[in-house]
Amino acid sequence: MGNLLYTIAVILVVLWAIGFFAYGASSIIHILLVIAVIAILLRLIQGKKV
Repeated sequence: MGNLLYTIAVILVVLWAIGFFAYGASSIIHILLVIAVIAILLRLIQGKKV
């Protein structure tokens, strides 16, 4: 599950970077970035559960 969160977070950050440099970017890209950052923070706070 943790690897899935990291994969989704990386995809969202890449999409945000593409949208940030594109001229017609909508605000949805920034919302996706916030979700990605929250997912990363939650993963760091929870730590690795074995």
